[in-house]
Amino acid sequence: MIGSKVSKRYAKALLSLGQEDGNFEQYGRDLQDFSRFCEDHPDVKGVIANPVFPVEERRKILRTLLEKSAYADVVKNFLNLLLDKNRIGAIQQITVHYERLMDELSNIARAEIVTSRPLKEEAQTSLEKVLGDLTSKTVKIEVKEDESLIGGIVVRIGDLVLDGSVKAQLAGINESLKRGE
Repeated sequence: MIGSKVSKRYAKALLSLGQEDGNFEQYGRDLQDFSRFCEDHPDVKGVIANPVFPVEERRKILRTLLEKSAYADVVKNFLNLLLDKNRIGAIQQITVHYERLMDELSNIARAEIVTSRPLKEEAQTSLEKVLGDLTSKTVKIEVKEDESLIGGIVVRIGDLVLDGSVKAQLAGINESLKRGE
């Protein structure tokens, strides 16, 4: 497995090419699709990422996969380069870094919302707007449920955590009681 710094470098290189020709979003979609394919077919990824197999055999398998895809030529070349440099095994890491860079470029912030119960559509829309105003970015939210919260919500945007859960409030009251306040 390659390190995070190397994954970032590869992601930046592809994004840079995409910025030059204006196709960085398409490249991102292609990269996500290939990454998802590798996740869904770990046996195929295991073969093309394993240096035990001859590089020509791995290249042939990758070429066959890419011929059946509608990926941009730049992405096909990028994936072949990853294979040649024995970095194809880190496709998920590279894709995650690429998505983050693309979000920065597009002024998008991703928020994780944790609730004790499902959020209604209106509440999600309202949260996106409020968080967008707070961050001055377009916010895309992902909602997760955690019954241990009892009630309320926890919002995470990057390093910022807003904890409005009943569980956190009870913990705060408990601490106050311990200090004798």
